[in-house]
Amino acid sequence: MRDLFDKIYKDKGPLGKWAEQAEGYFVFPKLEGPISNRMKFQGKEVITWSINDYLGLANHPEVRKVDAEAAAKYGSAYPMGARMMSGHTDLHEQLQNELAAFVHKEAAYLLNFGYQGMLSTIDALVSKDDVIVYDVDAHACIIDGVRLHLGQRFTYKHNDMESIEKNLQRATRIAEHTGGGILLISEGVFGMRGEQGRLKEIIALKKKYNFRFFVDDAHGFGTQGKTGAGTGEEQGVQDGIDVYFATFAKAMASTGAFIAADTEIINYLKYNLRSQMFAKSLQMVLVEGALKRLDMLRNMPELKTKLWKNVDALQGGLRARGFDIGTTQSCVTPVYLQGSIPEAMALVKDLRENHRVFCSIVVYPVVPKGLILLRMIPTATHTLEDIEETLVAFDAIRERLENGTYKRLSASVSAAMGE
Repeated sequence: MRDLFDKIYKDKGPLGKWAEQAEGYFVFPKLEGPISNRMKFQGKEVITWSINDYLGLANHPEVRKVDAEAAAKYGSAYPMGARMMSGHTDLHEQLQNELAAFVHKEAAYLLNFGYQGMLSTIDALVSKDDVIVYDVDAHACIIDGVRLHLGQRFTYKHNDMESIEKNLQRATRIAEHTGGGILLISEGVFGMRGEQGRLKEIIALKKKYNFRFFVDDAHGFGTQGKTGAGTGEEQGVQDGIDVYFATFAKAMASTGAFIAADTEIINYLKYNLRSQMFAKSLQMVLVEGALKRLDMLRNMPELKTKLWKNVDALQGGLRARGFDIGTTQSCVTPVYLQGSIPEAMALVKDLRENHRVFCSIVVYPVVPKGLILLRMIPTATHTLEDIEETLVAFDAIRERLENGTYKRLSASVSAAMGE
């Protein structure tokens, strides 16, 4: 028998082993100042491409005013207790009704956090006799929710319709044996690659297979569709989504989330979502703030127009310069480069220190070994000047990556890590 902590001392994990070199700079960095297109990093101003504030609401004066007034009125505690016991209010109901109408569903239910809510929703929707089929590139919250499932679960190749259908056939055979049902899960917009889920094609498969469709639209809500109602609206198939999920942490620039579906489904979920039944209610300051943000989504279309003007300028500029941004169909802007983790560290340090550009770096194990993913999130607060400066910076770092400058700079780090 070994000490439970032996693995902690011997193996820090694929990311943890870099903690000494990376913490405080590459991971757990500290961006300071008002949330905007330019913030402070280690005392220096940088163009910020790592904030999911799509519509620029985080520091919008109208939002700040409502948030401050709600905090003064209610404090940060009210209401106390879980929704089912003592934490329910008229404003919670109002927000749910307005969210349901906005995403074209009969009913909605508030969740305290997106991650927590996703786990609990998956857990409540399935039993041990049911089968889950989900995209291999699904967000960590979906993967962790699926891990709670006591029955069979299958992944399909990312956005691959042949793989989806093959796994639906497998799931059907099992469900016919167990007497259970099938839950298929996709994202509306995949947060790393920026690709839209193939919602329309998946929904068309309902004519052949008996399954229910659950969509995580965290990055699509507020940014996709004519009115901002999400990726289902964008693809014209919102009615075919059985359970729709979105978070307030992206376009709404706040905390919380919601699920929307037919009234009977929501009534079932609100009595069976353990994360909501046994957790404190969403605070009133967040509820009032969300009502204001939703009102701005509905009545200020210029915010989304400005966002997409910046998205098109950034992605068009990158493509024109020959950068690989994959097949993104959303605001999420990935830039794929070839290199090792030490090279990625040198590249990002150059980008931040010498070019004053701050974007997220993604390496193995999130992406395959040898691949560097620089992930950028354009927002409505960015300017065309921000975009031009960033494009010039990316030209420079690509040249240094290709001519071996970063490899030479990273040699000492590689040696220290035994790479």
